[in-house]
Amino acid sequence: MNLKILIVDDEPHVRLLMEQTLEELEDEGVELLFADNGEVALNLIKNERPQLVFLDVMMPKMNGFDVCNTVKNQLNISDVYIIMLTAKGQEFDRQKSIEVGADMYTTKPFDPDEITEKAREVLAL
Repeated sequence: MNLKILIVDDEPHVRLLMEQTLEELEDEGVELLFADNGEVALNLIKNERPQLVFLDVMMPKMNGFDVCNTVKNQLNISDVYIIMLTAKGQEFDRQKSIEVGADMYTTKPFDPDEITEKAREVLAL
């Protein structure tokens, strides 16, 4: 099975940091995919079927909540693990993540070791 992780963030430096954090998994056959807005992310999820998505909340064109809601509740794609990744740590955002079907919620700045460990767990590496 081809393992894929999709990293979605409109900030280039965050995408780069996530890539550097997860690049060691590429040696184990994991493909890293990237999107800089919600529309691109949604298309990649539908067409590439990544097992894991790190999804920023605040983005142009379509925010992370809308992407997650579309994937989990409208398209009923249940075999994708979505981690909401946001600079906003308010309880409202945490609650909204649960409501739209996110599997996990984490805030920036993130701990690279925790990100890698969670990715390994989700992908069963």
